Amino acid sequence: MRRPAARAMLPPMDRRIAIELAPAREIAIDGAVVARGLGLGVEAFRRLMDERRIALLCERGTGADAGLYRATFYFERRRARLIVDGDGHVHGPAEATDGE
Repeated sequence: MRRPAARAMLPPMDRRIAIELAPAREIAIDGAVVARGLGLGVEAFRRLMDERRIALLCERGTGADAGLYRATFYFERRRARLIVDGDGHVHGPAEATDGE
């Protein structure tokens, strides 16, 4: 039996798909906690943030994790990951790796 071509399974190009974007939200996290996780002093951490040399990925929890956010900070080969609530309070221990 022949399988239908993949092209036949795609929606027509003229159909639009609605994407719902969450409103932007700012969460303040204690920089000292992040600096420690990255093995940096607070002043060095702030300077590197200002210079945009530290990258940040923030993911919103769903289901049982709704209301929590996973904030991961990257500097060179180091990573500090924190679970925080909408007020910036850290939940559980910070996870830190040095990429080695």
